[in-house]
Amino acid sequence: MLAREAARAGLVPVVGDADPHGVGLHLGHEGVLLPAAGQAGFAERLLATAVERRCEALVVTVGEELEQLAGREREFADKGVAAWFPAPETVTACLDKWAFARAVEGIPAPGTSLGGPGELPGPWIVKPRRGRGSRDVHAVHDPADFPTLLRRVPEPIVQTLLPGREFTADCLIGRDGTVHAAVPRWRTQVRGGIATRGTTFADPRVDVLVAELTGVLGLTGLVNVQGFLAEDGPARVVEVNPRCSGGLPISLAAGADLVGQYLRLLRGEPVRPEALRWAAGVTTARSFTEHRVTVPVSAAASV
Repeated sequence: MLAREAARAGLVPVVGDADPHGVGLHLGHEGVLLPAAGQAGFAERLLATAVERRCEALVVTVGEELEQLAGREREFADKGVAAWFPAPETVTACLDKWAFARAVEGIPAPGTSLGGPGELPGPWIVKPRRGRGSRDVHAVHDPADFPTLLRRVPEPIVQTLLPGREFTADCLIGRDGTVHAAVPRWRTQVRGGIATRGTTFADPRVDVLVAELTGVLGLTGLVNVQGFLAEDGPARVVEVNPRCSGGLPISLAAGADLVGQYLRLLRGEPVRPEALRWAAGVTTARSFTEHRVTVPVSAAASV
């Protein structure tokens, strides 16, 4: 998706992945194998690869990679590679759900406890303190289920299940904290934590929530906010990801050129506000396509 949008902006994309079967490596543009974010020397290898391939800019889409890169923009800039990473404290607050709950105190959000339900009213959600997608996320309506789930879920946190309808807002926020765009969509169908069907909508309560979170967390760049909206009351946040979302194509289809304008900001160019106008009521559905890929035997054997 990002490679496609970069090409539309007149750039030549180079896609990196730690998986030699990663489909992004095999869609016609240049692909490079990289170490996984958890491996020693990841940041150094990423920078060396960007320099070798003469990349002018770098866009990171994986939270675990941002943990390794936050605060290191200058190293990339010194080598001629423009980069835009969230601040280290922003990454920590977003990826650690217990730290997030403490950081957003005073902003509408579910009650959260660490390791068990404590005094939280139910029903509840049990999820890992760290994780992404819908892995190990369980709704609990019967307190008798807690002993089993708390053993099964790694580093569990417990939250009160919020009423209302679930949404994601794809946002573009400037380095100075200006919210250039916030495009909310209903998460109509979700698979593996990614919205595969959704509809954009407009509600000023989401705008208020995004502005509050930007100030508290120091959000910048492409981020996504997930929360719930009931018929009355404010928009409530569940989590924030300091990266673009897997459901971003829905917002792009609504007319918001989030990627193109992010790339302009990344390269020091001003945003074009007219390119961020979008329409409510746009619905998309995702389909899947298989691609035959050719992978070197040595790389395939290592997977």
